[in-house]
Amino acid sequence: MEAFTALGNDKLGAAWPAVWALMRIVVVVVPLLVCVAYLTLWERKLIGWMHIRLGPNRVGYAGLLQPWADAVKLIFKELIAPSQADKPLFFLAPVLVMMPALAAWAVIPFGPGLVLADINAGLLFVMAITSVGVYGVIIAGWASNSKYAFLGALRASAQMVSYELAMGFVLVTVLLVAGSLNLSEIVVGQHSGYFAARGWNFLSWNWLPLLPLFVIYVVSSVAETNRHPFDVVEGESEIVAGHMVEYSGMSFAVFFLAEYANMMLLSTTATIMFLGGWAAPLDLERVFGLTLPTWLHGFSDWFWLVAKIFFVVSMFIWFRASFPRYRYDQIMRLGWKVFIPLTLLWLVVVAIWMQTPWNIWTHPVRPSQGESAPVQNVAGLSPNAASLRVF
Repeated sequence: MEAFTALGNDKLGAAWPAVWALMRIVVVVVPLLVCVAYLTLWERKLIGWMHIRLGPNRVGYAGLLQPWADAVKLIFKELIAPSQADKPLFFLAPVLVMMPALAAWAVIPFGPGLVLADINAGLLFVMAITSVGVYGVIIAGWASNSKYAFLGALRASAQMVSYELAMGFVLVTVLLVAGSLNLSEIVVGQHSGYFAARGWNFLSWNWLPLLPLFVIYVVSSVAETNRHPFDVVEGESEIVAGHMVEYSGMSFAVFFLAEYANMMLLSTTATIMFLGGWAAPLDLERVFGLTLPTWLHGFSDWFWLVAKIFFVVSMFIWFRASFPRYRYDQIMRLGWKVFIPLTLLWLVVVAIWMQTPWNIWTHPVRPSQGESAPVQNVAGLSPNAASLRVF
């Protein structure tokens, strides 16, 4: 890597840092867009299996080229804008929805040291950049100059803001126990503790002590992305597809892809906050005495991160295939009268918990009889995050 950087500096000089940053962005964004496209296929296949039907199976082997056929169809469809619409804002709105879903990946760690921008305020960046997407929804409804679209935009924005509050309190609690805003440090902080020292890594992840918050975060993510059973924004029998009703062709496709990109982003965030990020559930060497080849360690990090994201994303699809759509008043009541009070209560409980002798996040690992306490050094962590946990 150093030789590659030196060669780039020699060839491009002062332009090399910008070129190198652009190359890394392309490496992240292109696979992400391909995954988003195939997530649409996975949704149709999984729901098909749940409903005992086939799903897409005509275009390519087992329907694997269906996303590309959909993309070609949408690219060649005519872009139509209402005659009285505000044209600049009308076509800007899809961009405002899609770009935050892609920009937030700049701080997502894919493995130890594998992150585009390893900033200390990574969690704050994700919270700030993803909240911008609501502006695209509002502008889409207003710029369409349609009462149906505007009503859908109001309902969508109110729902998104409501559940963002609950998600924010959840992330504040994770910040409290991690002692850091850096996403890599939050992941590494879950790699230590009583169970992790004995190879049972999944029992040291945040999902167990913060289980109510994990459930609230996943359900709020479904509502935040306007997914079923919270998709009243697109309740066709009520308001004719919501804020996207006047869009066609690729402008509609961008809204469509933004929904799936947000699903993947929120699933990744849930994996990092609660499921140990790239860590394997079990340390085979400590539990079974098996030693993995050196070349498998890096692959293992990628595999477990992708597997966890895939699991959480599949939960989104599972919810869609299983639950009926809620009424709008039920959705808002769940957010304001249930989730927000519960997250506030659990935040206070965790804060008090951390001041007691049973604080599992700052106590050293307890040794079993006849052995000394194992010492783990977590490189690059703040003192709070690097301290070993009993859990």
